[in-house]
Amino acid sequence: MTLEVILSGYAGFSPCPYHVPNRPALCLPGSLLKGSPMSRRCELSGKAVQVGHKVSHSNHKTKKRFLPNLCNVTLISDTLARSVSLRVTASALRSVEHRGGLDAYLLKAHDSDLSPGALTLKRDIAKKHAQAAA
Repeated sequence: MTLEVILSGYAGFSPCPYHVPNRPALCLPGSLLKGSPMSRRCELSGKAVQVGHKVSHSNHKTKKRFLPNLCNVTLISDTLARSVSLRVTASALRSVEHRGGLDAYLLKAHDSDLSPGALTLKRDIAKKHAQAAA
């Protein structure tokens, strides 16, 4: 059974006109894609939505989503001499200030926590530092 047959019952399904031959062509809404550009995830710290319980006085538990405190900010990279727009949590913004700026934060951060855009920034900053040292 092909993927088109499975998803044909889905209301938002439509075959994509810009597909590569011999590959399944799908256009799914962003909420179904794993790495959607507007996911509720911090680009620097990797904090994301958590799921838990809201507990009442009578100990009745209902599902609750704990959303990260995301802010759209423009940070300036001293090494690259340009500004960068990122979607980060308020706690990551405090960490950037504490570590001495965006460049220092990115160089110390683990690659697994960073978004693809932040990873490219980190590589560019590391290249500039290597060129300056040589």
